[in-house]
Amino acid sequence: MKHIALTILAAASVLAVGCNKQKQAIDAQNEAAKNAIEHQKEAVEAAAKEAKEQADIKAQTDKANIEASAAAAQAQLDAAKKKADADAAAAKAKVDAENN
Repeated sequence: MKHIALTILAAASVLAVGCNKQKQAIDAQNEAAKNAIEHQKEAVEAAAKEAKEQADIKAQTDKANIEASAAAAQAQLDAAKKKADADAAAAKAKVDAENN
């Protein structure tokens, strides 16, 4: 009877050790999966940060280009205004010359 009890106890111990190894393997797989997911999250965050920075740079460049275009247009309009004033002054001078 003692031998049977010892045999049953030994078999139970072997099964318990086998179950623990399986559980440890499952835990290790779970931990590896969580680590991989965490690395993916970090990569996504880094990519989003880089994309935001690039968008900010592009927005600043676009704004500078718009401001430069507006300044160039203003300069052209100012030049056209001065030309109109000069043309009017020349026309007045011509009228004065013809009338004198």
